[in-house]
Amino acid sequence: MDQKRVKIYNGQFITPYQIIKQGTLLIAEGKIVALEQGNLDFPDALEIDARENYVAPGFIDLHIHGGGGHDFMDNTVEAFLGIAEAHARYGTTAMCPTTLTSEKEDLLETLRIYEQADKQNNKGAQFIGMHLEGPYFALSQRGAQDPRYIRDPDPAEYQEILASSNIIKRWSAAPELKGAIEFGRYLKSKGVLAAIAHTDAIYEEVLEAFENGYSLATHFYSSMSGVTRRECFRYAGVVESGYLIDEMDVEIIADGVHLPAPLLKLIYKIKGASRTALITDAMRGAGMPPGESTLGSLKNGLKVIIEDGVAKLPDRSSFAGSVATTDRLVRNMVHMADVPLVEAVRMISKTPARIMGLEDLKGSLIPGKDADVVIFDEQISIQHTLVNGRLIYSR
Repeated sequence: MDQKRVKIYNGQFITPYQIIKQGTLLIAEGKIVALEQGNLDFPDALEIDARENYVAPGFIDLHIHGGGGHDFMDNTVEAFLGIAEAHARYGTTAMCPTTLTSEKEDLLETLRIYEQADKQNNKGAQFIGMHLEGPYFALSQRGAQDPRYIRDPDPAEYQEILASSNIIKRWSAAPELKGAIEFGRYLKSKGVLAAIAHTDAIYEEVLEAFENGYSLATHFYSSMSGVTRRECFRYAGVVESGYLIDEMDVEIIADGVHLPAPLLKLIYKIKGASRTALITDAMRGAGMPPGESTLGSLKNGLKVIIEDGVAKLPDRSSFAGSVATTDRLVRNMVHMADVPLVEAVRMISKTPARIMGLEDLKGSLIPGKDADVVIFDEQISIQHTLVNGRLIYSR
């Protein structure tokens, strides 16, 4: 039987706009070649009976730090591969490995390890480029980011980092900092997505940032300003800006803890599925039991506690990262936010693919695209995960 030819049949196939019942998906050489209703003939193929479960495009996680007991900033190939394999079990087929605010040398080492791990990654979710989160943030909105490393954008530093590697695809920063607008323009000139994060900016600053390349709000609502008052005057913050600027994309940690149901509903109502990407923002505790853990690298990371389905600082004063998996995000949008399944899947596939400039390759079950596919049941429990047409997980 030819493993390069795969036939998935007897499923409910989720496209961006509909569900095709009793369909068949054909895959050859890692690409989708057909999706039609009925049972298609495809000789010598590996056949997967979907058993009337849902068949969807693979889940794309734009913002993830770790899982399965590993963090990308452990700076080992084993950690990178372990995270990719851990999250594939929950339907993730592509991810942007994400850093935390750190010393420049640690950051450069993470980029080097990414390139090594990427060549060996054949059992887990695919890496689609590095996301640098920090170190150019507002101290007042640092969340669990290490304050020792937070600083203003330094052209010599970021130009060196970007010159060192071509795998950086997005970078999150606070746009109100000195030099941040120039930084956004530089990122855009290099084809890197600039995102707004850990920021106390007001609307006027966000608007300027948007016009200079900052097109995405990182973990919307988390570590960013809302309405503030200075003396007797009120100012709209980043949250209101994200709503007011129609073309700005937002990503949300839909773990049900960072954002309660009313906010998930509000975001969907205003921004819609085409401008909202679901992210895990998962740290090493994702897919692990509750208890003590470490945020960031084992070498100099932050001790945290995992409880109530989230990571918290030891004094429980703040969340310290998520332990979500992508299946949980979709489940929450459907069950907590009353979002139709087709739209919830769009938020974790087609929308993130567009945001990352990969819409021609990924994000929907359309002939010619990469055969990244997940099969799940009514409870959005993952049964099978395929990356580039290879079956890498079966329950």
